[in-house]
Amino acid sequence: MAEVVALKRNHEQGPVHAALDGGILRLTLMNPPANALSLAFMEALQAELDAARDDKAVRVVVISAPGKVFSAGHDLKELTAHRTDPDRGRAFFELTMGRCAALMQSIVRLPKPVIAEVDGVATAAGCQLVASCDLAIASDQATFATPGVNIGLFCSTPMVALSRNVSRKHAMEMLLTGETIDAGTAREFGLVNRVVPREYLTQVVTKYAQTIVSKSPLTLKIGKEAFYRQAEMGLSEAYDYTARVMVENMLARDAEEGIGAFIGKRKPEWTGE
Repeated sequence: MAEVVALKRNHEQGPVHAALDGGILRLTLMNPPANALSLAFMEALQAELDAARDDKAVRVVVISAPGKVFSAGHDLKELTAHRTDPDRGRAFFELTMGRCAALMQSIVRLPKPVIAEVDGVATAAGCQLVASCDLAIASDQATFATPGVNIGLFCSTPMVALSRNVSRKHAMEMLLTGETIDAGTAREFGLVNRVVPREYLTQVVTKYAQTIVSKSPLTLKIGKEAFYRQAEMGLSEAYDYTARVMVENMLARDAEEGIGAFIGKRKPEWTGE
């Protein structure tokens, strides 16, 4: 059954191409020239993430893009076109920002790890997309920016994801200056995990993904949810919550199997239960 599902998840039509191989679902952004987050583009990516949520064949999601641009953020031409609406675009602006916020939160809430593979420019909401992923691996050619301040539109929603990844001072530096930072600086800031030569980028991302695929899917689901929930709590509340999570995790079949395999010096066989 898993093989049938996997075949159905592979397609190369529309603005997001999906390919599932060995539990790794690669979502390639294909909305040239800038992979702008138009309303239709965000809905397409959201649909892929929604499908991945309940697809047991999907263990890890990788979001990548070919060419020089990972994503340049919102489609400013699309937004500007709605300024002639009777409400000067308010309804469309609200719809767009709401869909974007939902998309970013769905990445965080997805019970499977999401890795950003960045080999180009990631600006504004495109930088927000990178920051929303659980891991981010960049090529040495990747660049990042939140340049809204340069055009009179502060990157307020990208700020949410950005400020949850980097220090306040670094976040404010990017937001207030709008200047572009290179991949090395992004790593120093904490926006990306690793920077590798362009020719090795996909290879390194795949290795990360394969390592994660080898773990218990139930354990990953429990751990990812707990990580983001405790991060919003006070210290005492976070310990109380994670202690309860540890107890429930200990009672899971996969924890029993994993600990038993470790003690018995054998490879665990995960059931996802």
